[in-house]
Amino acid sequence: NIIFDGKNINNLPPNRRQLNTVFQKYALFSHMSIAENIAFGLKIKGKSKGYIRDKIHYALKLVNLEGYGDRTPDSLSGGQQQRIAIARAIVNEPKVLLLDEPLGALDLKLRQDMQYELIRLKNELGITFVYVTHDQEEALTMSDTIVVMNQGYIQQIGTPKEIYNNPANMFVAGFLGAPATNFIHGTYADGIFTAGDHKIQVPDMFQDKMTAYNGKKVIMGIRPEDMHAEGIVAQTYPSARFTFHIDVAELLGHEYILHGTYNGESMSAKIASRLEAKGHEDLDLTMDLSKIHFFDPETENRIV
Repeated sequence: NIIFDGKNINNLPPNRRQLNTVFQKYALFSHMSIAENIAFGLKIKGKSKGYIRDKIHYALKLVNLEGYGDRTPDSLSGGQQQRIAIARAIVNEPKVLLLDEPLGALDLKLRQDMQYELIRLKNELGITFVYVTHDQEEALTMSDTIVVMNQGYIQQIGTPKEIYNNPANMFVAGFLGAPATNFIHGTYADGIFTAGDHKIQVPDMFQDKMTAYNGKKVIMGIRPEDMHAEGIVAQTYPSARFTFHIDVAELLGHEYILHGTYNGESMSAKIASRLEAKGHEDLDLTMDLSKIHFFDPETENRIV
């Protein structure tokens, strides 16, 4: 059940419901025209023909589908059908629009186009969008506020930047970002993080909060984009330099995504494509220690 303003939406009469829903499956009526689909909720509310006509025109213009009113849903592409489903919802002037994985059935190009359209609509309409998705890139791209959930429990609430840069726990750190955050198991003692034979001097800014973990096992997290094959990072953090064995190098045009191992653990890194990287070779990388996090291995919560 959906609760809004302290009331169960399902128990309210239709004319007092303030939330409309758009689903992954468009749920358009195939025997009706596009205009009739958009008008369906308004007719149930008993709105006048003139009011409905104006609303249909407004909605089609808003979703960039003017002139499509006489067509049927099966004559439209997936992205166009999804825009009609959104148009049908917004003509009812909801205070909240719930979008339940609305782009899940679309291919990559259409999803990207629809992300732009939804951001534009949200800004123009000025209503609250509650957007449910398993795609963390969609969440980062489209949200003002993100609520990260795991098995029905809220893990963290914050802006995309807050959650990406300061994850509350290992689940959030591993969920947001592609590839996911690397987790390195080791021990912290007297300002040194030790993973296997590698000893890393932990920056002073972390050491106060790590005092309670002195001599204990901890997990260090670092994102793939925070490891560098060149530049000032190697000079700033010499103890964080290591040899990375590349298993697979994925070229994405502007960058490589490298998959390999460090200290016997799987690791991913991102480097600029101007550098040369090949599978089954070694590459010297340096971790940007200003971007690391430490996690408690038992609770998996972030220490710092």
